[in-house]
Amino acid sequence: MRLSREILHCANRGLPRMDFLREVSTMLMDASGCDAIEVRLNDGDLHYRWEATRRPESGTQFELVRWTVGDDGRVIPVSRDDSDLERICRNVAGQQFDSAMSFFTRSGSFWTGDAWQSLPVGMDVLSRRHPDRRRTRANKLAHATPADAGRLCVGGHYRSLAVIRFFVDEKTIGLLHVKCEQPNNFTEREVEFYEGIAQTLGLAVADRRAEAALHERVKELTCLYGIARVIEKAGISLDEILQQIVELLPPAWQCPEITAGRIILDGNSYVTSGFQESRHRQSAEVIVGGRRRGVVEVVYVEERPELAAGPFLVEEEKLIDAVAREVAQIVERREAEKDKARLQQQLIHADRLATIGQLAAGVAHELNEPLGSILGFAQLIQKSLEIPKQAEQDVQKIIKASLYTREVIKKLMVFARQMPPKKTQVNLNQVVEEGLYFLEARCTKGGINVIRELAADLPEMTADPAHLNQVLVNLVVNAVQAMPDGGTLTVRTTASDSSVLLIVEDTGIGMSEETLEKAFLPFFTTKDVNEGTGLGLAVVHGIITSHGGSIDLESGLGQGTRFEIRLPVIGPEETQGTDLE
Repeated sequence: MRLSREILHCANRGLPRMDFLREVSTMLMDASGCDAIEVRLNDGDLHYRWEATRRPESGTQFELVRWTVGDDGRVIPVSRDDSDLERICRNVAGQQFDSAMSFFTRSGSFWTGDAWQSLPVGMDVLSRRHPDRRRTRANKLAHATPADAGRLCVGGHYRSLAVIRFFVDEKTIGLLHVKCEQPNNFTEREVEFYEGIAQTLGLAVADRRAEAALHERVKELTCLYGIARVIEKAGISLDEILQQIVELLPPAWQCPEITAGRIILDGNSYVTSGFQESRHRQSAEVIVGGRRRGVVEVVYVEERPELAAGPFLVEEEKLIDAVAREVAQIVERREAEKDKARLQQQLIHADRLATIGQLAAGVAHELNEPLGSILGFAQLIQKSLEIPKQAEQDVQKIIKASLYTREVIKKLMVFARQMPPKKTQVNLNQVVEEGLYFLEARCTKGGINVIRELAADLPEMTADPAHLNQVLVNLVVNAVQAMPDGGTLTVRTTASDSSVLLIVEDTGIGMSEETLEKAFLPFFTTKDVNEGTGLGLAVVHGIITSHGGSIDLESGLGQGTRFEIRLPVIGPEETQGTDLE
């Protein structure tokens, strides 16, 4: 009873499998006086044979073995070879025995006091189907030295042997081998005592498994709770969050002392100390908004002392998936917060632009009246008869400057959207020339070479020239901002069937796939707040759509950007009061 209590107490300590087997084997050897203890078991996909001996050179041995699967699907701890020992183990595990045989107890355990001498007689009973093999083996034993006989018998160099079946649960059968080098080391009554101990061992294995599983669940929940605590911290950056999360990973795995973790997000790595690439690797992708943004990894930096079908538990696979989902949710929340803040700033900026537009319209209106007076009086002076030649030249300069200023005010009114929308017959080349009127100087200052490729025979179309001007200005401004170190801007017009095409192409920094997907969304921008509102391309798309046209966008990082706008020559019916914001 004391031995049973010690075995069960050992199981409740939650020891790793090999430490548990080592301590239990020592207890059994000390209690029985035997020389070796062998345990055969399966634990899920892990099939193993454990042996502990008193010999210093042998010590303990943990061996992965492919056990036999019975017709009922239950694993039987017997190897696939047809040796005498494996057939004995098969008989014991399957309870195929005759209680009248001297080699079996009433409970079906096999035992012999001298495997070298008595087993050949017993083999006559166990192997009636193989009489030739039985005779051959008996002849070999009869002429063998004691050392050779040890190699030929089922127990190897052990002469006293007992094979006892025990249960871990309804589906799991184990075998306990008790081995002694000396003959007749135990009696049948002692074997029956070991049978009771073997059943205790089965209960202890089940308890240890439950305790180990509970211990693993506690570690996993501790990891998830730790992640929740990290998320709740105020004033902490995303980089700090990910670094603290990755530090929580190793303690949650089976072998924390040889475990390392890494989180990769958008090309940035967050690792634990000692991380290195390993063949024992477990990973889960970080999916944000349907796109793969990174990965969560756990590796063993050293070989594990024992391996199952794989180095990681099924529960650990679920855990790393849960961690990856948590990371994705953290990123989504952080990006949503940034988008909200950026949207607020953009709305403020858009309101300022609207105010500037109103102010510009007011200023332009106020300038028109005195400018008209200047131009009118200058023209009257020009009509005077006795005006000096130098004064005539100066008046001509005043008239020229006034006309130029009036044109500037007209374009300023277009910018401020104070001119009523009106669709007329428009030549796209003229729109391009007017649109580049303000912008070409800015391009030259920024080291940007502007190339015009305007088709000479371009047909006219029905459109709002102010709106088309706004389309061109928005696209050109975007192109200029995409070429901070200079480049080439190409504006091309051409005709195709019943459409005219406007192509604006730059050699700038280009766009990523993510930016391409969101380019035409209102308020989406990759620029600083003071550089863009995120409305430019949305307005462009709206204008083109209202004209019955289409816009195609091609871009790649470092490859520049190309907009191709296709407009019908005969546009949709004019919509009164159309005004895009």
